[in-house]
Amino acid sequence: MIAGGGIGGGESHSRPMSEINTTPLVDVMLVLLVIFIITAPLLTHAVKIDLPQATSQPSPDKPEIIDVAIDTAGTMYWNDQPVTLEEINAKLHEVADKEPQPELHIRADKETRYQVLAELMAYAQNAGVQKLGFVSDPTPK
Repeated sequence: MIAGGGIGGGESHSRPMSEINTTPLVDVMLVLLVIFIITAPLLTHAVKIDLPQATSQPSPDKPEIIDVAIDTAGTMYWNDQPVTLEEINAKLHEVADKEPQPELHIRADKETRYQVLAELMAYAQNAGVQKLGFVSDPTPK
């Protein structure tokens, strides 16, 4: 007699399938491969631009730093050497003529009168000093 059932007999339906169906995986991989083959040449095409030519020149040396300190009494120090306001005026004119021009850093006590600082800044401006800065202590006491 001929027994009915499906393909492979009746026993194949009672056991779960133990093999992975790789046909959909292969189909997807082939589609991706075709897409990458088509788009890869498009990604290598670059836009033509004219880039500027750079010259490698040595960077300028850091300018000399001149430290002017003023204490509470108004005494001025040029690089830790005590000087008068007239001597500072003469030194500022010498400094202004140097190339590259040194930086002038002013350190003043918090009790220093503004008049002394204003005179020093006026002398520096009249001498032609271009770079002037104030040095402070960021930590409160």
